[in-house]
Amino acid sequence: MPDVKLSIAGRDYFVACNAGEEQRLLELGAMVDATARQVAGGARGLTETRILLFSALLLADKLHDAGGTVTPDKTETSAAMLQSADTLEGLATRLENLALRLEN
Repeated sequence: MPDVKLSIAGRDYFVACNAGEEQRLLELGAMVDATARQVAGGARGLTETRILLFSALLLADKLHDAGGTVTPDKTETSAAMLQSADTLEGLATRLENLALRLEN
């Protein structure tokens, strides 16, 4: 199982993924990084945990909004969105666990 290095809000994280999923994970990491930098720049003094929380919420909101526009005849797009959602959920869980370890 390959490890992928993700740089999010100035910190590096190594995340394991299935073979062949490295590029997708890098793309998702870039989305999280852009959102985290946006959150961090807009609200000074937030802890890393809060930045990741707000980033996850913003991305979940975008995903929710995008999910409302998918029509049943776009099954390939729908499947890709579900896969992306699963990947984001796994990444969010890993980030939450890391943030909890950092807090303690």
